[in-house]
Amino acid sequence: MPSAGIAPRRAVQLAALLAMLVFFTTQLIGAVLPNVPLLIAASAGGLALDLYLQHKQPGLLSLLSKVRFDVTVRQLFRDMLIVVGLLRIEGIDPLHEQAPLTVGLLLFYVTHFACQAVAVLVRRRRQLPFVTRNIDTTALRLSDAPPRLFARQHGRRLLRLSAPITAGLLVTAGTTNGWWGGIGVAVGLLVAVVGTVHLGTWLLPGKRVVSEAKALEWLDKWLAEYRPTVGMYFSGGTTSAYQANMWLSTLAALEGNPIIVLRERFMVQKIDATDVPIVCLPKVAHLMRLEHSTLKVLLHPANSGKTSQVLRIPSIKHAFINHGESDKLSSCNPYAKAYDEVWVAGPAARERYQLADIGVEDKDVVEVGRPQLAPIRPYAAASTGALGGAGGEDFTTVLYAPTWEGWDGNPGNTSVILAGENIVRELLADPKVRLLYKPHPMTGSVDPRAGRADERIRAMITEANTKRGGARPGAEAAAELARRTEELNRLTSTSFRASADEIERMKLQGAPDGDRAAAVAAAITAWENAYWASIPVWEHQIITGPRPALFACFNQSDLLISDVSSVVSDYLTSEKPYAVANTSGLSEAEFKAGFPTVRAATILTPDAHGVPALLEAVRDPEKDTNVAARAELKVHLLGPSDPPSLVRFDRAAQALCAKADARRARMATRLADEIPAQREARDAAEEAELETGSPETEETAAV
Repeated sequence: MPSAGIAPRRAVQLAALLAMLVFFTTQLIGAVLPNVPLLIAASAGGLALDLYLQHKQPGLLSLLSKVRFDVTVRQLFRDMLIVVGLLRIEGIDPLHEQAPLTVGLLLFYVTHFACQAVAVLVRRRRQLPFVTRNIDTTALRLSDAPPRLFARQHGRRLLRLSAPITAGLLVTAGTTNGWWGGIGVAVGLLVAVVGTVHLGTWLLPGKRVVSEAKALEWLDKWLAEYRPTVGMYFSGGTTSAYQANMWLSTLAALEGNPIIVLRERFMVQKIDATDVPIVCLPKVAHLMRLEHSTLKVLLHPANSGKTSQVLRIPSIKHAFINHGESDKLSSCNPYAKAYDEVWVAGPAARERYQLADIGVEDKDVVEVGRPQLAPIRPYAAASTGALGGAGGEDFTTVLYAPTWEGWDGNPGNTSVILAGENIVRELLADPKVRLLYKPHPMTGSVDPRAGRADERIRAMITEANTKRGGARPGAEAAAELARRTEELNRLTSTSFRASADEIERMKLQGAPDGDRAAAVAAAITAWENAYWASIPVWEHQIITGPRPALFACFNQSDLLISDVSSVVSDYLTSEKPYAVANTSGLSEAEFKAGFPTVRAATILTPDAHGVPALLEAVRDPEKDTNVAARAELKVHLLGPSDPPSLVRFDRAAQALCAKADARRARMATRLADEIPAQREARDAAEEAELETGSPETEETAAV
């Protein structure tokens, strides 16, 4: 996210590059003159700077690699200048002292390149055509990863092993005693040789995983034994995993054997804790193996460039479930017509697709509700000075959860840029308001103005907290939160060694023991209770991480202020008051007509002058004129409460599975009818050739 600190960070990076140039220049001068103190200082300083940047600024060094000045070139140049300096320093015998040091240094680089070659072979042998989680992979002969320094960090390896060599050579330069350089070269060379040999043991049968062919055979066998029925297909970037994570509990509750199909290897660790088996198939050729499995339905929470690849499988039915519904164009994408069905929450989305006229037929739209909204508690009537225990004590808790700026540059996408600071300023001016600020995680990723506004809002909230005071929870509350955090982390994450690679993680993340999902749900509830109990009821909060989750903030709030987004639709399940900022430039009437989700909301203009009246209406139920409208709009957006959404969702899944079964039965019948007909036609053709005598028959007879 763009921030105010980007300019100082770039200045530091430029200063580091300049310092590296200065070190190389002074090292060259020290070697040519020769000037021993200058040579020693520049050589040691350059190596220390390179080591520091390897750890703290790897991105900066990657820029140097693009101009062919990578770590190997830099260290080789550094060592070459030291060798030149040793040749020009009086008192060092070039034949008996300099030559052995140079030969030893060359052997070190030969070993370094050999180690790099072995590392490439090991990494290739340790990459299977798929990645799994929550699946027993014992048959794949998975092993622990080799040391990361030798297997994957060639830059750090070269610099660290060069440290004793450089130190020895510089001591030789200062003392003219070649033994010091010999000791340094021997130490670096010995460690490099031992490390390379140790790394090579991962190429032996005892540590080598199965071949690609054997691995694919295992995958086919596992699919045949597990017999998946309904799965979730997901592909996306590093920040998009939340789109899939919101559907995990729903997927796990469906009838049959669920599965999660991913396309990016890194995404396997981005998926939250779940007991559902996860299979990542990066290559299209391997993805096509699902066609021969029992998988009947794939659910798609998002569109991606790789979605079209899995849509090629005719034996699987595909349903688009989206990761949230709003009145934005992104919730009505023409790509949706590529799916067999489009599952929506309620009648509003069905109408939205028909009005958009993008090719999605009404018969293919299925209303299933939003099953993941079950944790959201219903609205409790307000009491004097407080709201039914949501905000607590005498404070009205307001959740400001703006969405991000989107890709199209529409000013109505997010309120952060044009209205965010005004909204927050008005809320902070009310001494009876506690603000929960939870911006979208992608805020500022496209428009830097949104990122800068977000930082200013955070600064305003931080400053406002310094002007407040009151009782704070005791130490026991913090201790309870720490205990609950540790317990939740233990259940939801797996501890890996620093050297652990993909294969080792697959080995550790095998089939789960017991009902881990239920334990995780209980741990999350306990953590959320401990979190809210650990913070003062009067203190404003800036919530940017995954915890507490958005729905937990819903339950704490008395009022939501947001933008046109799925947050509004989800919040309506509580029937609590909400407001939407209108930064689109439309009039209020046009805004409500164009975006049905805001029809039961208080509309705020960019100046946010309506916030005081909004707060008054929230605190006094008699002034809340939108109660009936919210209840009506809830049903329109999310569908009826009976039967429950999860029941409707599961029925839709089973109905689509039945369609997949029917299609497979038709294809099997057609194939059974076509094969005998093809055989009869072939036999008839052969008999006709024998009767008439074809050239091939006559030639054969002559022979």
